[in-house]
Amino acid sequence: MLGLPTHREASSMYKRMSSRDYSNSSDAEDNSDYMQDDMVQETSNPNWKLSLPHVLVATISSFLFGYHLGVVNEPLESIAIDLGFSGNTLYEGLVVSTCLGGAFVGSLFSGWIADSIGRRRAFQLSAFPMIIGASLSATTKSLEGMLLGRLLVGTGMGLGPPVAALYVTEVSPSFVRGTYGSFIQIATCLGLMGALLIGIPSKETLGWWRICFWVSAIPATILAIAMEFCAESPYWLFKQGRSIEAEADFEKLLGGSHVKSAMAELSKADRGDDMEAVKLSELFYGRHFRVVFIGSTLFALQQLSGINAVFYFSSTVFKSAGVPSNLANICVGVANLSGSVVAMTLMDKLGRKVLLLGSFMGMAVSMGLQVFAASLFLSGSKAVFLSVGGMLLFVLAFAMGAGPVPGLLLPEIFPGRIRAKAMSVCMSVHWVINFFVGLLFLRLLEQLGPKVLYTVFATFCLIAVAFVKKNVMETKGKSLQEIEIALLPQE
Repeated sequence: MLGLPTHREASSMYKRMSSRDYSNSSDAEDNSDYMQDDMVQETSNPNWKLSLPHVLVATISSFLFGYHLGVVNEPLESIAIDLGFSGNTLYEGLVVSTCLGGAFVGSLFSGWIADSIGRRRAFQLSAFPMIIGASLSATTKSLEGMLLGRLLVGTGMGLGPPVAALYVTEVSPSFVRGTYGSFIQIATCLGLMGALLIGIPSKETLGWWRICFWVSAIPATILAIAMEFCAESPYWLFKQGRSIEAEADFEKLLGGSHVKSAMAELSKADRGDDMEAVKLSELFYGRHFRVVFIGSTLFALQQLSGINAVFYFSSTVFKSAGVPSNLANICVGVANLSGSVVAMTLMDKLGRKVLLLGSFMGMAVSMGLQVFAASLFLSGSKAVFLSVGGMLLFVLAFAMGAGPVPGLLLPEIFPGRIRAKAMSVCMSVHWVINFFVGLLFLRLLEQLGPKVLYTVFATFCLIAVAFVKKNVMETKGKSLQEIEIALLPQE
């Protein structure tokens, strides 16, 4: 579209225009214009380098998510000594779990926040409690101050990842959307590994744990500032009736030659009641129920597969094999990162569904190795090393599909009208099950034994394979509008 106004010019000449008005005006244009644009679109894809910087800034929130999940792992003992609750396992557990509680609250309201103030402002809003909470944790002299800091950090953690999944899905060209979506998982892995590495000196250096918290304020500040220069989601702008600004941001993300076809496609999908507010009840019955059920079940099965239990129990298994905890954490981190990189390269080649099926099947096989290692057929070093190998294979298989795919797939399959709120509901399911798996795992391991418990996890992985095969559609290379039409026939 030649002569398209810049973002600043668009803002100055901004005129509110409903999506239905834009749809009518685009319908009135000569169809031959769209045919020309479609021919251009078919011969060339948008320049992926235009949208890449915006995606990379968004994934800082995922890096912070991973960092704060792992930041207290190594320094927890030092924190307990300095703040006067050493040896009290309840208080130590609160330092860890308070963050998860905050994350549940943040994720629960993330959809409403993202729809109310936009994706960019939601990112900035998520950064502020992480900056304040990290600063409070770094300077506190009491347990109460630490818990308040962790609660604030948790709310930012819960808000950021769902918004990142929405934003990356909505600003990415369809032919690289899977690859860009994998960046979220890679950033989370890097955050976890960064927290573990930075925490290593905490046992020898007095007060080092405070540095660990101060460090996290740096990327959070970068996120808040850099997002000011990033494009807003054109889908959100269009839904607000801000079509001129949506065009300007499409030009930033796709290039001027692809703006007209992108707006035309968007207008065709945005007819009817999209401007009406979404009620929470709409997500649980009626025509939206199926996609919300698929999304919630995918996240539930992701957690019930036992991935967090494996992370929690990995240090014990490695220790029994004579591997130091630092090396064990590095091995698990490398397996996680390696699987994420493989997923990134295959996401737009093999597709989401193939990766999900292969991942859950690989996890089931890995859990089978764990069951075999815990059986009476093997004993001693053979069982231990088989268990270690099975654990690393499990993490690798998880990172290749079950880890990154749900966060990418769900914003793709949710209609634009409910996308943000449905994502927040599904992420809340994720956090609730994550909490209970972490709470009950050690007790169930004690009551049932590793053989039975790992069999349960393997069963959930096989259930996931059957569920994905029956209910999940392939979204590779499809526009968000094509996916919406396929999954949600108009009544």
